[in-house]
Amino acid sequence: MNERGRNIRVDIQKILEILPHRYPFVLVDRVTEIQVGQSIRGHKMVSHNEPWVPGHFPGRPIMPGVLILEALAQIGGILAYASDPFDPTTSLMYFLGIDNAKFRHTVTPGDRLDLHVEVRHHRSNVWKLRGEATVDGTLCAQGDLLASIIDRDG
Repeated sequence: MNERGRNIRVDIQKILEILPHRYPFVLVDRVTEIQVGQSIRGHKMVSHNEPWVPGHFPGRPIMPGVLILEALAQIGGILAYASDPFDPTTSLMYFLGIDNAKFRHTVTPGDRLDLHVEVRHHRSNVWKLRGEATVDGTLCAQGDLLASIIDRDG
């Protein structure tokens, strides 16, 4: 997974090895491209079976914006792992903050939420990332993410 510039597909089994999240909070289904140290692309298939559907909003469900941002943070964690591998059994990537978050279009069950994250800056264990989420080429959400790799014990 660490070859610079190659299109690499990562399936859900590998995603579950990298991310500490589990159902219902795994928000990345597949990684379709990684440019190590630069960017990542992947997607989440939004289903009518999602736990938020009955309550957000009844009769016209839309994916909560915070979950879209969380999906971007999760795929950013996969990019960090691919770029500078760490042991996911002893380290975690914590989402520290978001700036310039904007929600442009709704995401509904049946959509494929395409995720794209680029590295803006990386120093030591701190990552600054820029993420965009789209459906069928329409920008739905974007933001600047800040994350850090920390010891699980700390």
